[in-house]
Amino acid sequence: MLISRYFRRSAWRNWQLYALASPVIAYFLIFKYVPMYGVQIAFKEFMATLGIWGSPWIGFDHFERFFNSYYFERLIWNTLEIGLYELVVGFPVPIILALMINEVRNNKFKKMVQTVTYAPHFLSTIVMVGMIFIFLSPADGIVNRIIAWFGGESVSFMMEPEWFKSIYVLSGVWQQMGWSSIIYIAALAGIDPSLHEAARVDGASRLQRIWHVNLPGIAPTIVILLILNVGNIMAVGYEKILLMQNDLNLEASDVISTYVYRSGILDAQYSFSAAVDLFNAAINCVLLVLVNYAARKIGKTSLW
Repeated sequence: MLISRYFRRSAWRNWQLYALASPVIAYFLIFKYVPMYGVQIAFKEFMATLGIWGSPWIGFDHFERFFNSYYFERLIWNTLEIGLYELVVGFPVPIILALMINEVRNNKFKKMVQTVTYAPHFLSTIVMVGMIFIFLSPADGIVNRIIAWFGGESVSFMMEPEWFKSIYVLSGVWQQMGWSSIIYIAALAGIDPSLHEAARVDGASRLQRIWHVNLPGIAPTIVILLILNVGNIMAVGYEKILLMQNDLNLEASDVISTYVYRSGILDAQYSFSAAVDLFNAAINCVLLVLVNYAARKIGKTSLW
């Protein structure tokens, strides 16, 4: 009763804030939490004529089938390799870009750099993949023309499995680095200028001020985003991969999300695909909890 009374009083005093938050709360409730009742089909043999509630329970049969499948090891390793590759390469780049932009003193040049680096974020996935195919075309792509100009032979990048992960990750880094750097630029803007003035008085160079003032100042932001990124290591999307995928690079490009797409959408194995995707989500959840716990113990900064 006391908690309920306190909440009503708080809601009345801060009704504007609750009004602003209500669309976001409604979005997550309607589109994220309510649909979770359908997760139970991962433990059932779903039949459309019987509905979700009427379909028979089969326990963990779908999970066992996935664990014993021929593709299990390949799917896990491909998903993990791409996720870690994105984390190792893609996570530091926006930080470095933000630090570089923050050091630019010419405002016109600074705005130009920001515009150029932000722009790729607004390209659709289809346009992005189309550009990749054009640039890497073995016949007249600009990359192969440069290779030929240096005396090398044309490379069929999109047909060779060993190139797939690098092309996927590096193109993603190029597309998202500018947009991802915004939050770091905002964090850098919040650093007290007196810290830089004190560092200058002590004779610190620009590089030393970046290392001892800027980086510690944005460290909490870096840790929080690192936790979120680690929690999404296995959440490799299928849209871009499907557009880049072909029979020749399938060995390196087949990940859990594309397998779920084939099983659920193309083969109509709804229960089995739900089980596979639930397993993937469970791994991400465990990673998120573990990394958050480690961050709280080591650096006293965490999501909760």
